[in-house]
Amino acid sequence: MNVSRRDFLKYCSMTAAALGLSAHDLLGLKEALANPNGPTVLWLQGAGCSGCSISFLNRISTAAPKTAGDLLINSINLAYHPNLSSLAGDAVVNVINQAYTKGNYVLIVEGAVPTAFNGAACFAWSYKGVDKTFKDAVNMLASKAAKIVSIGTCAAFGGIPASGGNPTQVVSVATATGKPTINIPGCPPHPDWIVWAISQILLKNAVTLDANGRPTALYAKSVHDTCYRKGTEAAKSFGQATGCLKELGCKGPSTKANCPTLKWHNGVNWCIGASAPCMGCTEPTFPIANPFYKNV
Repeated sequence: MNVSRRDFLKYCSMTAAALGLSAHDLLGLKEALANPNGPTVLWLQGAGCSGCSISFLNRISTAAPKTAGDLLINSINLAYHPNLSSLAGDAVVNVINQAYTKGNYVLIVEGAVPTAFNGAACFAWSYKGVDKTFKDAVNMLASKAAKIVSIGTCAAFGGIPASGGNPTQVVSVATATGKPTINIPGCPPHPDWIVWAISQILLKNAVTLDANGRPTALYAKSVHDTCYRKGTEAAKSFGQATGCLKELGCKGPSTKANCPTLKWHNGVNWCIGASAPCMGCTEPTFPIANPFYKNV
């Protein structure tokens, strides 16, 4: 799946306001994308559901590029993605090894890292008959990465795989590698959050992070702060078009994300706009502290 870097720039131009990109930033992106030696990206998937990739690839727009397939894959020299790579087996691992030898790539990790059984609960690939655990793959590639981006709450904080009894001893990417990561949590994250992170890396911009490793440009305000239902009479039941859902368990007051202003599906709607409560999926406590994920 190949698209041009020009398409990536078109996308960023059309969504510049949502991504927080200035005219100067767009010029910088044009220059960065014109560079044939732009950063190589390796995208790994561990303990998770591939929902982050699905969210990103399901991006839709009425203007070109209309899908993520028309948008990004070749724009950032995506050398490896388990679901998208045209090669397989030893051939694709050779591509990974070539990138590792050169170093200075961007490592994107989706999914958490199982550490039990010496990591044997999750394998990244097999090369010449030898299996590579996800734990070993992440640590190996993190050692030479210029930047590490944790996509989704599982990679950023452990998420659903780390909840409950956690029999495979799942941990976040930062915990597994001992290295700082740019965390883009969400279950799944908004596709524009992913694009924003990639854009900042291409621009070589410093990214200000909060105490949980999240960019403050995306996760500064609580969902409740900018929710159109804030200050309204409390809703008595779910499914109502009006009324604050806080008393029904909505996690908006304690959840940092710009969902109310950015919305989803090309700005069509978002959870609370569809009369569903915020589930708090961008927080380190998700899903453990969520009242909707308790045994009864």
